[in-house]
Amino acid sequence: MQPRPNSHLLRQGRFSERGRAYLITAVVHQRHQVFTDWQLGRLLVAELRRAHEQEWVNSIAWVVMPDHFHWLVQLEQCDLAQLMQSIKSRSTLTINQALRREGAFWQTGYHDRAIRDGEELLPFARYIVANPLRAGLVDKIGDYPLWDACWL
Repeated sequence: MQPRPNSHLLRQGRFSERGRAYLITAVVHQRHQVFTDWQLGRLLVAELRRAHEQEWVNSIAWVVMPDHFHWLVQLEQCDLAQLMQSIKSRSTLTINQALRREGAFWQTGYHDRAIRDGEELLPFARYIVANPLRAGLVDKIGDYPLWDACWL
């Protein structure tokens, strides 16, 4: 596996603050489309929900795509690095166990975008839940099993 040439830069200068909303994206190692099996996607969803239930975050919207996920959250009782380390490590364990495999599951790093104060969250949530439509996976979002938003 060749390292991505700038992946080490993803951590430089990263800052997160509690109470701020973030749009987070993480990608499966080598972009394997493991979440075409929606039951494997539900294992990841369980970890997203766990973070919400433990009040680490207020989960606003999420979608699990075949090879990545998008998650709109408001940080509550942890920082971004803690959150993503937990989500990625716990989901790696459960998904690898289900697949009877070992090794890396996620690509190194993740992408985040801080939402500015006063910015509306609804457009970001709509972007997230419309991903399966834009990707041509379904004709209606209600037909896609791996998404949710707090407004529903």
